[in-house]
Amino acid sequence: MTCSRLIMLAVMGLAYASQSLAANDLARGTEVFNGTCIACHGTDGSGNLPGVPDLTGSKGLLSIQDAVLLKRMADGFQSPGSPMAMPPRGGDPGLTDADLKAVLKYMRKEFQSN
Repeated sequence: MTCSRLIMLAVMGLAYASQSLAANDLARGTEVFNGTCIACHGTDGSGNLPGVPDLTGSKGLLSIQDAVLLKRMADGFQSPGSPMAMPPRGGDPGLTDADLKAVLKYMRKEFQSN
């Protein structure tokens, strides 16, 4: 087998692994959202409770940079004007940083373009 063919196969393998990881992240994000976030943010991301920020739309909450949102998700956050705060890790201390990144990825895919 030639060197260029080996390189091509390696690149194809990395691309497949990357797609597989992305699909796993999205599946995990869906699972986290449905198990933790949906109670307050609702199935459509518009918010089920008074004062819960709407996640939909291109200029809404999800237009904020990942690092800021991930910090708020990890530490908890009180939105201005909201009578209640989001608890750290959505109230589930078992959620990992990888879980938070996965759910942010899911929310961006599902709600940001609305």
